[in-house]
Amino acid sequence: MHSASGTLHHRRYLYGLFMAGLGSALFSGKAILVKMAFTYGATAETLIALRMLMALPLFWIIYWWHSRKQVMNKLTLADQVKIFALGFMGYFFSSYLDFLGLQYISVGLERIVLYLTPTIVLLTSYFVLKKSISRLQWYALTIGYFGVIVVFIQDASSTGSGALLGMLLVFASACSYAIYMIGSGEMVGRVGSVRLVVYASSASALLSIIQILIYDPAAVFIQLPQIYWLSLFNASLCTVIPMLLIMVAINRIGSPLVAQAGILGPVSTLFMGWAVLSEPITWIQICGMSLVMGAMWLLVRNDSLRNKRGSNSSKSTDLARSDPII
Repeated sequence: MHSASGTLHHRRYLYGLFMAGLGSALFSGKAILVKMAFTYGATAETLIALRMLMALPLFWIIYWWHSRKQVMNKLTLADQVKIFALGFMGYFFSSYLDFLGLQYISVGLERIVLYLTPTIVLLTSYFVLKKSISRLQWYALTIGYFGVIVVFIQDASSTGSGALLGMLLVFASACSYAIYMIGSGEMVGRVGSVRLVVYASSASALLSIIQILIYDPAAVFIQLPQIYWLSLFNASLCTVIPMLLIMVAINRIGSPLVAQAGILGPVSTLFMGWAVLSEPITWIQICGMSLVMGAMWLLVRNDSLRNKRGSNSSKSTDLARSDPII
């Protein structure tokens, strides 16, 4: 009986790791699809509108399924305003900046910069929320940002002068998502993770519609078929499905291990960029990426160890929730 129970636990653990790794890789595939859509003449405004409009029904199906047997507490007006603001920062504004940045840099550099999100959460918690940072965390921060500089130098040599603008746009995207992470950490216990994601993504879809109506009202209806297919894959395979995989994985193995499995995101992006977009892979790029991933692994591992010891760290600084859905 004990052996059977151990085998079941081991299988559950392996399935959880597999789901976390696959979810991270699928999230990262978003950049590949956006880059491909740019080659067909699509704009960032059109792509974000199509992505959110196509993902929205899928999110609500998940919400309906999740809430069938649960009693949901009523949200106050203040809660609704906060969720709308989180939807703006975490799903609309951050995604828009990310899509803009992808016009100038490689998908490998984009994913590496987004992978810095936990460091932004940590620094924000230090300067704004007055949380302490250990010496190990400072070392990890230094190594991580040095790794980004290494990858950026390599990227600038192949993509040109626009690389700096692209990197700054994607970094601003990561900052916006970090604000969402901090804000969602304050609300997820009261609102529920699924409802928070669905409501925030709904706010993002509304904002995307308003933006495209101002920018070019006809753009959503006059695109090439390839752009609609790429947007559908982006909404389903690279947004909703990986979100489900990550949620299931967290229930099976916990968020710290899921975050560590997220290391597959930058790796898969680098090789997908090489295979699909013919973006070069160099040893300098691999070294820089290794520095960033090693630094993020140290941060996540240190954070999970502190939580196990019963530290007073707030949920808002939980670095295990570090895989950007943007």
